Amino acid sequence: MWNSAENLGYHWQWSRIPRYLFRVEDGSLAAGQLIRGLGFTLKISGVSLVLALFTGFAVAFMRLSGSFTGRIFARGFLEIIRNTPLAVQIYLAYFVIGPVLGLGRFTSVALALALYEGAYMSEIIRAGIVSIEKGQWEAARALGMGTADTQRFVILPQAIRRVLPPLTGQTISLFKDSALASLVSLNDLAMEARIIAADTFLVFEAWFAAAGLYLAVTLTLSMLMFQMEKRFKTAA
Repeated sequence: MWNSAENLGYHWQWSRIPRYLFRVEDGSLAAGQLIRGLGFTLKISGVSLVLALFTGFAVAFMRLSGSFTGRIFARGFLEIIRNTPLAVQIYLAYFVIGPVLGLGRFTSVALALALYEGAYMSEIIRAGIVSIEKGQWEAARALGMGTADTQRFVILPQAIRRVLPPLTGQTISLFKDSALASLVSLNDLAMEARIIAADTFLVFEAWFAAAGLYLAVTLTLSMLMFQMEKRFKTAA
């Protein structure tokens, strides 16, 4: 990469990048363009994650319910969401659903991300619930627990422990997929890197810096997941 850039006559200017991370304003340290973009990315990822988890649990329970209509609806939802590109879904959410429901850009993109990632999370959650031994259900019924209490106090706590690693992986995918928010000109990290590259011609530096920030967050999430998994194993 370095040699290729040099062969193109590209002159690296890493000394200009720090100002886009942090800058001094009125004697105090302020976030630069890239850090502000990262903050926006974390914000939309956080909102989307909450909605995705809600979607995932709802669809998983519908798949496992005794309602034929619910199972068909959930299956249709999964097939549509998983077999169409996320970029197309974002455009549809922004240009079609957003104007009809009066949603802004942020809400439209967060909704598209939530539905897309929620579809995958639902299968992870469903697999976790199904993996619980039949004896757990029978023991709960023998104690006089209803279906709702059995799910809440017996099945879900065990299922969540089992699906934590793949759910964390899907959360990391959500964070990375949020870069597509720049398709509708939201000022996320990818968009800020694009603006810097266009304004300053620091193409390689801007995108390498953005990639480093994405990597820092995903590695942090992976480490947190590892620590939580260790704690669960110790508690068990």
